[in-house]
Amino acid sequence: MIITINKAILHILDFNSGVTVFSEQELDTQSNSVVTFLSKHIEKSYNDQNSKTGTFYPNSKFKVQIEDYLAGTLDFTSFSVYVAELMVESISQSDVLDSTDLLVCDFNIDSNRVIALLKCSNKIGFIHQVVHDNEKIKNDIINHYAILPSLSQKIDEYAFIDADSLNIRFIDKKRSINGNDAYIIADNILECSSLISPKDTLQLVNTITRMVAENHGKSTVEAVSKTKNYIVENTGVTEYLNPVELSKEVFSASPIMQEEFMREVKTAGIPEIVKIDKEFAIKKGKSHKIKTDTGIEITFPVDYFQNKEYIEFINNPDGTLSIELRNIGKITNK
Repeated sequence: MIITINKAILHILDFNSGVTVFSEQELDTQSNSVVTFLSKHIEKSYNDQNSKTGTFYPNSKFKVQIEDYLAGTLDFTSFSVYVAELMVESISQSDVLDSTDLLVCDFNIDSNRVIALLKCSNKIGFIHQVVHDNEKIKNDIINHYAILPSLSQKIDEYAFIDADSLNIRFIDKKRSINGNDAYIIADNILECSSLISPKDTLQLVNTITRMVAENHGKSTVEAVSKTKNYIVENTGVTEYLNPVELSKEVFSASPIMQEEFMREVKTAGIPEIVKIDKEFAIKKGKSHKIKTDTGIEITFPVDYFQNKEYIEFINNPDGTLSIELRNIGKITNK
């Protein structure tokens, strides 16, 4: 992934002091500190599987503004000030007046042009201060209320808009605005729809699988293991997950369970096709953890479930379950 910063600007929305400073000049994109800060945070946020996806509503005013900017009829600074003014208006009407630094960026990821809105809520930090006390130098420690997120931290709220397709991916926090629950970025600034994130999708798919299996008296461990294994193997072929194909694989012997699974998927708001990062899918799906009512916990690779050479689940005549682990060469304490 090669990130090239084309344009960037920083606006200060300080609700602690009541001072709002809209920059009239762009950041220096030749500055190493500027490029490093922006590139690291863009890379971390852009790959975040917690982000939701969305599309602009037909009457979105932001869509008109960004189209004007991309067409060259609106300059970058004016476009960024428009965004900042919307954010000031929204935050001022919310229950939490959080001071924020707003970064608006025009950049490329490889050959793909993207516009980013990075809402950097100010953090409280500590810095040193040199003061003169009775004609003597004193080094002190003071609070500072306008600390930008470090390179190891995540930006709390952001939006990325693809310049070609205008597709949106974002993370936003729900808050009360004029007494109503709303999202500042999605509802008040972008005016766009919101689809569930890949991370939440995987969690919901596993939960629904477990519920459907339980409703029909089937092994929840087997069903969830099959689900995870299918998702991992599927990412080797395509980056898109189709819940219909998943249900056919996991509940292949029961059309009724397939139908129930798809009903629950629809009710949960999971899209018909979900884009999932391969590395993320493998990380989340390569192993399965179970805990017995006797307090024993076991974590095993999901593809071992169907391989009785390593692990077998045995249903006993008295209704209890036994787990047999095989071909163990070494046990390590952790």
